[in-house]
Amino acid sequence: MKLLPILFAATCLSTAAHAQDITAEAKARIIGAVAPVTTWDGPTTGPRAATGKTVIYISADQRNGGVLGVSIGVTEAAAAIGWTVKIIDGQGSVPSQTAAIGQAIALKPDGIILGTVDTVGQRSTIERALEQGIKIVGWHTGPKPGPIESPSVFANITTSPEAIALTAADYVIAQSDGTAQVAIMRNSETLIGRTKGDLMRSRIEACKGCGVLSFDVIQISETSTRVTPLTSSLMQRFSGKLTWMLAINDLYFDFAVPALRAAGASESGPPNLISGGDGSVSAYGRIRSGIYQVATVPEPLNLHGWMAIDELNRAFNNQPWSGYVTQVHLVTKANVDADGGKDNHFDPSNGYRDKYKAIWGVK
Repeated sequence: MKLLPILFAATCLSTAAHAQDITAEAKARIIGAVAPVTTWDGPTTGPRAATGKTVIYISADQRNGGVLGVSIGVTEAAAAIGWTVKIIDGQGSVPSQTAAIGQAIALKPDGIILGTVDTVGQRSTIERALEQGIKIVGWHTGPKPGPIESPSVFANITTSPEAIALTAADYVIAQSDGTAQVAIMRNSETLIGRTKGDLMRSRIEACKGCGVLSFDVIQISETSTRVTPLTSSLMQRFSGKLTWMLAINDLYFDFAVPALRAAGASESGPPNLISGGDGSVSAYGRIRSGIYQVATVPEPLNLHGWMAIDELNRAFNNQPWSGYVTQVHLVTKANVDADGGKDNHFDPSNGYRDKYKAIWGVK
């Protein structure tokens, strides 16, 4: 019986040490993530530009800043390589996305780029395109970067969803010194969205001094109708307790902010907002102005558009995918104007446009 206090004390010390370890890990992770991206770490060799190609970019929803940003990069890169590009908007619903792929097939392009169109949900339609000999590249069409076996996608372009989710969650842990009380929002219609949201949750739960007060599943297409009332409800249910809100996409916070204002929350927080995805114009504006959102983990959307064109060029030339995966990046008020941020998006200053044009042999 005399051992019990000693064992109890040892258990408490072990738990405290574990909490300190998680917080220390979190602080170390974000130091690297905020560094400027000035060095090219992508491919330096590849096939010369195929000629006379037509590509269709199918966007899951052009209202989403992520897929919109990639479409701009695709258009820019297609012009540089000398291809024709057409954009079809999937308008935020699975049936519309199915129709968009069908419309694209009827146009008989050489290649299709899927912008956040989930390969599992569109398997049969994608297979129809493949049967026509159309090469397919995806952006956020699966939970990890690289080729997808079934249905066959030459390359899925994304920064590691795991790295994005952990960076967002670790920023919360680090900034709160291991005490954050968090509400998390994710979608369910894409594997990448589910992956990011679930990892955020598990990471926060691993922090013993932190807590997940709410975990809500909201489709991207429903953000405009569901996020505002949900945020109002969260503020009422967890009054004085909710200190952070995490989401897999900045779009959620476009509709959370009005509810926070209506609830009388200070613009400097709490709660503070951080997104594990995209880095939209509105998110950059909020971070720069100090209005609720303090950070985002953006992806280099324009660069990803250039990557999509490069991967298609490799597919047209019967070469393997490049293997390039962009590194995770964290934007806060301290570095919001770096790496293209003055234009309200993350555009690495690593010379990627010239690197790709050199590979393709174009000026």
